[in-house]
Amino acid sequence: MILEVQVINHGIEDSFLDKVREISKQFFALPTEEKLKYARTVNQTEGYGNDKVLTDNQRLDWSDRLYLNVFPEDIRKLQFWPQKPECFREVFEKYIKDMKLLSESLLKAMAASLNVEENCFLDQCGERGNMIARFNFYPPCPRPDVVLGVKQHADSSAITILLQDKEVEGLQVLKDDQWFRVPVVPYGLLINVGDQVEIMSNGIFKSPVHRVLTNAERERNTLAIFIMPDVDVGIGPVEKLINEERPRAYKDINNYVALFFQSYQQGKRPIEAAKISQELH
Repeated sequence: MILEVQVINHGIEDSFLDKVREISKQFFALPTEEKLKYARTVNQTEGYGNDKVLTDNQRLDWSDRLYLNVFPEDIRKLQFWPQKPECFREVFEKYIKDMKLLSESLLKAMAASLNVEENCFLDQCGERGNMIARFNFYPPCPRPDVVLGVKQHADSSAITILLQDKEVEGLQVLKDDQWFRVPVVPYGLLINVGDQVEIMSNGIFKSPVHRVLTNAERERNTLAIFIMPDVDVGIGPVEKLINEERPRAYKDINNYVALFFQSYQQGKRPIEAAKISQELH
């Protein structure tokens, strides 16, 4: 079951989602020297920038990003949190609190839909599960036929919550070897299952492969919230989801994210390394 759904009855005011979009647009519209005050360092992901270059033949994404670690609060590095626009921190703080509550409700509902204990996915995220925000800016691209905004991948998260651009499409999902566009629902939130819930659900929920197209004429702004299990807490298939009809398909994994980024930049699917060879069954 590939799970990528648009949630509309999420309880967040339309006008507030517009504010969230606006702080993103205003930040990326700042002069370069202002944005570079929040630039990430060479060996770090957090901050303003674009792809880390890991290999000589790596295909780079056509986008600028602002990565921020937001939960647990003690891992925040506020030097990367923009002070312009002036309302950025206030609006963002409220949004991530809303996302924390929404993500917990979603993970409980997903577990309940499989007739297992509602906290079983949440418990595997641990008390110090991470939330990471990534503001994405895709400028107009002169060659959208050959350049991607984001290369194809599946998310390393448990789940991802995406606030799409209100007007400009770009996201596509791979299904049956074909790419399908994801329509814009202006005040919806797009929920993606990540690799780690695919593992926890023993493959019942599938992490969709997706990519972002560029646009020759219009810019696009999105905000992705990644719900990440604590790297110090191992994950694995929930025992009640393993049976004769559905044998264990994945190994127990510690620090899934560590293997993810290197595989992603090389164009490989890291979840393949978590699968148990069929010959073992």
